[in-house]
Amino acid sequence: MNIKNIKLSLLTACLTGSLYPALAQTADGLNSFSEASYRKYVSEVSSDKLMGRLPFSKGETATLNYLEQQFKALGLEPGNKGSFLQPVPMVSIYTNPDPQMKVTGANASFDLEGLKDYVLWTRRTDARIDLKNEELVFAGFGISAPEFNHDDYAGLDVKGKIVVVLVNDPGYYDAKQFKGKTMTYYGRWTYKYDEAAKHGAKGCLIIHDTAPAAYGFSVVANSWKASKLYLDPRGHESYKSAFEGWLTLPASEKLFATIGTDYKTMLAKALAPGFKGESLKLNITTGLSTTCTYNQSHNVIAKITGTKHADECIIYSAHWDHFGISKPDAKGDSIYNGAIDNGSGTAGLLELAKVFKGLKVKPERTIIFLSVTAEEQGLWGSAYYAENPVFPKNKTVADINMDMFYPYGKTKDISVVGYGQSQLEDYLSAAAKTQGRHIEPEAVPSKGMYFRSDHFNFAKIGVPALYIETGTDLVTQGKEAGLKMHDYYNTSVYHKPNDEYDAAKWDVSGTIQDLQLVFLVGKKLAYSNEWPQWKSGSEFKAVRESYLKR
Repeated sequence: MNIKNIKLSLLTACLTGSLYPALAQTADGLNSFSEASYRKYVSEVSSDKLMGRLPFSKGETATLNYLEQQFKALGLEPGNKGSFLQPVPMVSIYTNPDPQMKVTGANASFDLEGLKDYVLWTRRTDARIDLKNEELVFAGFGISAPEFNHDDYAGLDVKGKIVVVLVNDPGYYDAKQFKGKTMTYYGRWTYKYDEAAKHGAKGCLIIHDTAPAAYGFSVVANSWKASKLYLDPRGHESYKSAFEGWLTLPASEKLFATIGTDYKTMLAKALAPGFKGESLKLNITTGLSTTCTYNQSHNVIAKITGTKHADECIIYSAHWDHFGISKPDAKGDSIYNGAIDNGSGTAGLLELAKVFKGLKVKPERTIIFLSVTAEEQGLWGSAYYAENPVFPKNKTVADINMDMFYPYGKTKDISVVGYGQSQLEDYLSAAAKTQGRHIEPEAVPSKGMYFRSDHFNFAKIGVPALYIETGTDLVTQGKEAGLKMHDYYNTSVYHKPNDEYDAAKWDVSGTIQDLQLVFLVGKKLAYSNEWPQWKSGSEFKAVRESYLKR
């Protein structure tokens, strides 16, 4: 063993401690990562042959066949009762709202215009939904958060009514509330709709404000013109509001002016201690028509069965889907290959499977490699798995999610999205030190990126979930250059046909380092009895503790 490997072994030992002494003295697996095999995977999974990997298309069939073939070639076991596939029944709902919404009050009546003043959609599958003189109720931020001693619905009857709520959470506006600028789950728009339905509301309208939303209203309007995918509710129906939607800030100002107030005043009320929701003494009339199409997509599940605790698992997840063949760009390219998003994560999943399978000492816990569908349409593949897991949540140790590795070379840092959530980031920090690197919080925590990829569905059921992002402090060019590269991708490549693999331009050396880090985190758990915990203040801590007592 040369000096370099001796140092690596000692560093690995520091990371793993004495939990599995034989393994702690070796760097088993680290040297098995290969740029060549990773490049092969990412070039194949983002090739035109897979047609952009759109669910329900020929591209899905080609992608599923490819992933199953690769897992079989690596010698992995099928992860779902003898099959590599987990069917995910879904429904596509096209919502066609009425062009106007009539607002009436004691002293005023006016119309709001669809797409200009508001957007509406529904998760219901009714062919027609009519809303007539439905009462509007202001429910602050629409949040019930016991750990922050905050309940906007306290003493407020919203059953059968339309709630109007503010975007984000109180911490965005007041650093002393919640987690300050770091958005919590309670600030996520999906939470607000779910919470409104939980309280029996007939509908929920979120007031759009660009800064706390982190995107303009045009993004909202454009994203809701098309059909939306949801899990097929048939056979396990639950109450859903008749509609969900957004109001523009000018439209909300018009509502508030009608009752003699304004947005700033209502925001101040919602931020004040002891806030109480109230009727706006306004009613709305509008309607929606829907067209529903039922179909089935698939998750891909492979596993390596543990030698000692086979009933306990660590999950590595990455979504396989992208946008298929769609509107061509200026060069006429209409295939949305999604090489970085998320061909890079899918290739990483295969590379990790290869390395774990090649370990001399086999994992004591089962390792699951989960490639999920329909992330781009709403995280639905992971949502379905979380509701229908192969391993129950009380036997799932952690989820480590991979969504977009930037091919810009080695970095001094690694970004933790959702910094401060769980002990998994402490494991990651220890692993990073073995590479002479350090972890950093995500750059803009107010965007709530922790709630926008597949690990989030594991967090919702209490399973500690780690989500990393490529660092920005490039070893050779520095942080400024790294930030520019990230910005260029986000503005000029993200969700566009030019997100393609380029062998000449891609530097995957940093990706390999990042994969080694998540490997070390999973490896630590695979040979131990440890159960990582949520940290104090995490909104998911109580969920885990409700069913897992250790």
